[in-house]
Amino acid sequence: MSSELRTRTVVGLALIAMALGALLSGGFLFWLLLVVAGVLMQGEWGDLVGASPDHRRLAMFAVSVPLAILCPLAAGVSWTAFTLMVAAFFFVLLATRSLRLALGLLYICVPVVALLFLRGEAPNLWGLLLAFWALSLVWATDIGAYFAGRAIGGPKLAPRVSPSKTWAGLGGGILAALVTGFLLHRFAGLPMQLAAASGLLAVAAQLGDLFESWMKRRAGVKDSGTLLPGHGGVMDRLDGVAAAAPLAALFYLLLVVP
Repeated sequence: MSSELRTRTVVGLALIAMALGALLSGGFLFWLLLVVAGVLMQGEWGDLVGASPDHRRLAMFAVSVPLAILCPLAAGVSWTAFTLMVAAFFFVLLATRSLRLALGLLYICVPVVALLFLRGEAPNLWGLLLAFWALSLVWATDIGAYFAGRAIGGPKLAPRVSPSKTWAGLGGGILAALVTGFLLHRFAGLPMQLAAASGLLAVAAQLGDLFESWMKRRAGVKDSGTLLPGHGGVMDRLDGVAAAAPLAALFYLLLVVP
């Protein structure tokens, strides 16, 4: 194993352990991890859209307001948080006159709301299962796409955006997500409707990855940041989650909630 792959593996396992620990704890710790990730992602988003340092910092302060009110010790997932999210979007838009920078607030806040909503569903173990389903599907998709892409190869999925991705990788990611969903159905009681929808979440996760690759290509950079050795930035690790988590919450509301 090369030193680069070893570093990537160690950091990746540490990130998963941190995410699982916060997920199991729920409440304040889960919210705190999402807030830290969200503020860092807003900074990386600002770099990718070419914002000035002052505008980048302003956007990071602005996104912290709706993220703060989402704290379970404050308003939590509520209309108040939604209102502040919209207000923060328009504040950044008017203050910087940059729609691309302001859109970063929605890109970050919407999946945070979705994950907090799923984790907060009572009883506690039910919320844990829902949030774990949303996150584990992204992890399974990444792993399945990586190994299927390397083993099979074949036509490229979007060569102008991400030359390394293949249709075989997408198929492997969808298969891995479906297997994960049905295992959670069989052994943890995940509703069959959600297990069957897991393949669509895999597609969403891959589209989220492609979207960030497109942003990086436009910005002329390899990674969204350098914070995570072997992985790049926070956005590089959470691009799939940003796309899949809102869809997971929507499926839960449409397919399960009476």
